[in-house]
Order: sequence, then structure tokens, then C-alpha cells
Amino acid sequence: MNASDPFNALLNYGYAILESQCRKALNSVGLEPTVGFLHEARQTKYPLVYDFQEPYRWLVYTTVISCLESGHFGKRDFYRMDNYVLRLKPEAVRKLIDALRMKFNSSARYNGRFYTWDTLIRLKAQELANYIICRRTDLNFSEPEPVLHRTDSEAIRSRILSMTTTEAKVRGMRKNTLWHLQHRACRSKPFRISGKVMVKISQAN
Repeated sequence: MNASDPFNALLNYGYAILESQCRKALNSVGLEPTVGFLHEARQTKYPLVYDFQEPYRWLVYTTVISCLESGHFGKRDFYRMDNYVLRLKPEAVRKLIDALRMKFNSSARYNGRFYTWDTLIRLKAQELANYIICRRTDLNFSEPEPVLHRTDSEAIRSRILSMTTTEAKVRGMRKNTLWHLQHRACRSKPFRISGKVMVKISQAN
């Protein structure tokens, strides 16, 4: 709370959106949000909501990181209060909501089917409710697992930067392809690598 930098200001707003999604899911299955398991129960607080949103915080975290790395937000998207707390301008709020909407609408495989993450949150709320009233004997919040794969990880960047033109030729890569990859790997901005090129980069020596 009371963020003083863009990253935490975006996280605060993103977590508030996630909290509302989780609260709606829990209310829809008749669970009392003020009675939780891990977070402290206090007046005007909703510990069950805070418990329930923990497995899904990564949705907000990865969205914010991606937006900042891609330059989606700049200094003009924020303003500072008299107490030095940073706030989002209305346009920045709309951009963040759009980015989060895309993330929540991305899909994951669960029990043999593909669901969007906002649907999965509702399904997991129903599973929690059924577990509490003994309609099911197991409860697993580690599934489905989030997909957090990046083609521009630090390991891949280091591999690209250390590759010689001779090595690239042996792997079937063109000289200009290596030059473009190394140019992008030197920068802090994210970049994508095609599947065929990734295979060539990952080949054992």
C-alpha cells in the first residue's frame, strides 16, 4: 500500500481487481468472505478473499512486469500526491484493465479441458465450497500450473551473446539472424524468438 514507484502502484491496482474477481467467485458459491484460514480476521477485512487470491497473484505480477518491460506505461501515466504516494491516471487505469483482461482471458488446461483463468477462479471457488461441506475429499490449488515460460530469459540472452558466427553457421543460422538476436539481447526490452531459431540456439555443443 501507499506505493511510491510505478511498479508497486500498478501492483496495488491490479491486486484490487484480482480481489474483486475472487470475492465475486466466493460470493457466487455462498462462502462467507470474512471467515478465512490464513489471513487475520478483522473488522472490514475479508480474509477468505485474501486466502483465495494467493494462488492467482501471479496473473497480476506477470502482467505488470510485461507492461513495464514493453514500455506500455510511462511517467505521464502517474501522478504523485502531497504525501508522495503515486497514483494512476485514468488512462493508465484503462490500459492496465485491458492488459489484465487479456491475461484473465488466457487459457489453461484443467481436467482434460481448456478454461480461461477467470473461469478457473470460479471453478476453484466451487471446489472449495464442496470441500468445506464434504462433497469432495480433496482440494488442490496447485493445478492448473501457471505457464511462465519466456523465450528471452537471462540464460537465453547469455547464450545468444556468447555465440560466434562460426557456431551460428554450424547450427544453420544466418549471420544477419545472429546479429539481430544479439542486438536485441543487449537491450533490456523483451523480445520473441521463433520456435525454429530457439531449437537451433538450444542445440547441444
